[in-house]
Amino acid sequence: MSDDLIEKLARIPQFYMPSLNHSRDKIAFYWDITGRVELYVMNLSTGDYKQISDGEVPRALRSGFLWTRDDKGIIFAKDKDGDEKHNLYLLNLTTKEIEQLTNTPSFQEHVAHSSPDGKQLLFRSTRNGQMNLFSLDFETKEIIELTNYPRPVLGALWSPQNNFIVFGYNDTENLQNSDIWIMEPNGSNQRKLLSMKEGSRDGVTDISEDGKLLAITSDFEGNSRAGVYYLDTDEIKWFGDDRYQEYSGKLSKNGEFLVCIRNSKATISPLIYVLDSGTVRILDFPPGIAAGSAVTKNDESLIVTLNSSTSPSKLIKYNLNEDKVEELLPPHLGDLNPDFFIADDYVEYPSTDNLTIGAVLYKPKNIEKSKKLPALVQVHGGPTSQYLRNFSMFDQILVNNGFVILKPNFRGSTGYGRDFQDLNNEDIGGGDFEDVVAGVDYLKTLDYVDSSRIGIFGGSYGGYMTFWATVKKPDIWKAGAASVGITDWKLLHDESMPHFKHYLHMMFGKPDEKWDLYNERSPIHFVENLKTPLLIVHGTHDPRCPITQARIYKDKMLELGWKEGTEGEKTFEYVEHTDIGHGGSTDQEFRIRSFKTILDFFKRRL
Repeated sequence: MSDDLIEKLARIPQFYMPSLNHSRDKIAFYWDITGRVELYVMNLSTGDYKQISDGEVPRALRSGFLWTRDDKGIIFAKDKDGDEKHNLYLLNLTTKEIEQLTNTPSFQEHVAHSSPDGKQLLFRSTRNGQMNLFSLDFETKEIIELTNYPRPVLGALWSPQNNFIVFGYNDTENLQNSDIWIMEPNGSNQRKLLSMKEGSRDGVTDISEDGKLLAITSDFEGNSRAGVYYLDTDEIKWFGDDRYQEYSGKLSKNGEFLVCIRNSKATISPLIYVLDSGTVRILDFPPGIAAGSAVTKNDESLIVTLNSSTSPSKLIKYNLNEDKVEELLPPHLGDLNPDFFIADDYVEYPSTDNLTIGAVLYKPKNIEKSKKLPALVQVHGGPTSQYLRNFSMFDQILVNNGFVILKPNFRGSTGYGRDFQDLNNEDIGGGDFEDVVAGVDYLKTLDYVDSSRIGIFGGSYGGYMTFWATVKKPDIWKAGAASVGITDWKLLHDESMPHFKHYLHMMFGKPDEKWDLYNERSPIHFVENLKTPLLIVHGTHDPRCPITQARIYKDKMLELGWKEGTEGEKTFEYVEHTDIGHGGSTDQEFRIRSFKTILDFFKRRL
């Protein structure tokens, strides 16, 4: 594949975070059609859109944005070179003027919601330590701390009647727990509103127009279920059953239905539950990953994004009265032929502990009989994340270069129920690693895979698993590429922000009781086992997995006789990106650099 074709693929425009305004007649979204991420606003009745930012928004997106209540402005978060130390800015949609609302260059801040009178902004910040809730008065610029908890607040919504704020928090000793809390708008009378059971993860996604109903999600039965909570009576109505993973979204303006999404076997589809009857309506969407729950003015249409392994994301308006699909923003492929893209397959294979692991598999078209191809195991981040059957530029690049790709949803992944997700708690690099290794066994059963040429790669937790796999099972890998990965869990804990520390506590347990586990599962202590050529890629501004994680590993390899180089025995390759943080997939220029670096490495090493 030529560099020109790689650039064409990497420059396919992507849009992110579509959000309806309060009048429900316009939608804002990030889009990189110009070659860089900018903010756009579309009129839903005409389909016309316009660019409203000009270089002021971040290139790598790690935080969302919020419409002002009068729909005349958008509040967005911006960091510097991916360091995730966001400040908040207000962009006037008419004048294009930008006002900086907060200035905390050493901390993280994220928009949450706003008061219904439009006078106050609700946001989350680490400015006083842990991630907590604050309010900002738009006129006086006064900032008030609303919560002051030792563990992170997970999100918040302001009621339409301006009489309460709901948010997520955990005050129990069970670190996997999350409850729904409520307080007065000034922060007083904070109390737990709903806890289905200790250990369940309960959350709110919307509040009805009359302020009497909460759209909620809970995994108290194992799989996530969507429901509604009646504030006047404390009644809860659950929808569907526990056969699927379902999550609540937005309520209709008339309060008659709730939009949800269903996650099943690496696919996502929207559905609607009628509140009174509890009946479900499965929408007639084209196949693919259909995500979103925004309901337009007068409850006429649903706005979602839709993509598949062979089609980049498009913005869709689904007419609920006519079951009619309209493309608001189609994919822009340039001169690329849609037939060029290769479809994926969903497969399952056995692992240890009698588990069945679901995975996404790519293989090149028209494989010659008896030809053996190199294969790559791609490990996702998180680990509380999952691979979906969505469009991936890099997968298309790899598979069109003759690589077979297996993307396992190992234990600890989302999308397969709470019990499956919790299996790697206090066992990071244990059972989940065995699932990855079982993926290699599966690849070896495919008659078109060369079992002597199997590599591994991934970013963040996938980077950790690459480091870990190549020192724990060094003989099964021909090459590995670790992006923004973790090599020393204890050092990571020491260097993390408070809310990132809390996530580590959820994975490992209480640190004062689990330091041995932190050390036992850290690749830095096993580098002497390494036999595999490695590519190490890291951003110098990464706050989640700081650059020290890569540098100490590089130093240890050099100490053990490894050398930087592109060929030869005991050689490794090392790249630091000085303009990026924890990855930068929303930045086209970074995508091109990253794709070329990793592809070149595996073409040479496999």
